Amino acid sequence: MQPLADRIRPTSIDEVVGQEHLLGKGKVLRTLIESGRLPNMIFYGPSGTGKTTLARIVAERSGKTLYYINATNGSVSDIKNIVKEQNSMTSPNGILLYLDEIQNFNKKQQQSLLEYIENGFITLIAATTENPFFYVYNAILSRCNVFEFQKVSPEEIEKVLCRGIDILNEEYSSGIKFDKDAISAISEIAYGDVRKALNLLELCMTTALQSKKDTVTADGVFECASLPASRYDRDGDSHYDLLSAFQKSIRGSDENAAIHYLARLLTGGDLISVCRRLMVIAAEDIGLAYPTAISVVKSCVDCALQLGLPEARIPLAEAVILLATAPKSNSAICAIDEAMSDIAKADTGDIPPSLKDGHYAGAKKLGKSIGYKYPHSYPNHYVKQQYLPDKIKNKVYYKPGENKFEQAAFEYMKKIKEQN
Repeated sequence: MQPLADRIRPTSIDEVVGQEHLLGKGKVLRTLIESGRLPNMIFYGPSGTGKTTLARIVAERSGKTLYYINATNGSVSDIKNIVKEQNSMTSPNGILLYLDEIQNFNKKQQQSLLEYIENGFITLIAATTENPFFYVYNAILSRCNVFEFQKVSPEEIEKVLCRGIDILNEEYSSGIKFDKDAISAISEIAYGDVRKALNLLELCMTTALQSKKDTVTADGVFECASLPASRYDRDGDSHYDLLSAFQKSIRGSDENAAIHYLARLLTGGDLISVCRRLMVIAAEDIGLAYPTAISVVKSCVDCALQLGLPEARIPLAEAVILLATAPKSNSAICAIDEAMSDIAKADTGDIPPSLKDGHYAGAKKLGKSIGYKYPHSYPNHYVKQQYLPDKIKNKVYYKPGENKFEQAAFEYMKKIKEQN
């Protein structure tokens, strides 16, 4: 028997749950579909959000012959065979190719699509769970409209679940009930994936029938789910989204959000990425406003790596809260990035001769290290002299942050330089 998700798959746009931003009245994608003038498209978003379902609806409305290829195990020859078989009798309105998981096609395979897209043999709908701007070849991107599908809300999933319960009870000639908490639990565990929700619903129904229960509760749902598996994919797009949210929450001094994203990262078992990102944050976002923070974070990271999960969560939580609540400064990263930008853009000039190495025979004859003033021989261990190349001798890279530590250091340096 087909999975429940396939048995109750929507057959019209109005039956599709979620994606109101794409399929609501007057929205771009709905308007394109209803017009019948289909462009090449890329559907981007999480699994179970209706990408395949909508492609089938589009094909049905357009009258085009739908072909499905999964790029995980498909090949260029599959596409060539489709085109070869095309004729006016079998495909009078043309071909709509649904290429699922296009990110699994390499550059050469993706390039092979261009000819058929250009000559109109194929209308392409490519689907991917990964960010197409990272994984899809630019020539394909430029010829396609990208539509981002979003996770379906628990409220929308509950509507589908209610339909599923009615269908299952009719198929099994049963009267199994799901209490409100059970439906809510399934919709939350699914995490925006309608297919996952319906699969879990069917499992709960089957379990209830076998155990001769007339009502499914939230506890029954959790038992069938064996606790929800994390949707976190450390090699995919969600990995970088999660790390980005983690760093931005710390940078924004929201310790509660930072702890939440730490929990999600650790639930996915990703200890190394957390440790590396915390070290970066300590230098990039806290920096000289609290320069000893990086030492504390390094200690917490070392402890976490020695302990391993689950105990590693404790020192890491300490580091996260420390960084989130610490004063912030990005003066160090701004300084180095500006300096590297200058070097990349133009020749910044030669090192002043007085700073060049003079510790070898003949160095003086070459004019190296002549005139260098040793700062420790002067009051306050400072003496004015030129260190930057002539071309950028007045360049200022470091701009002190507005925090006590940097301002105190800045005032000290200003004072001794004025005395020189």
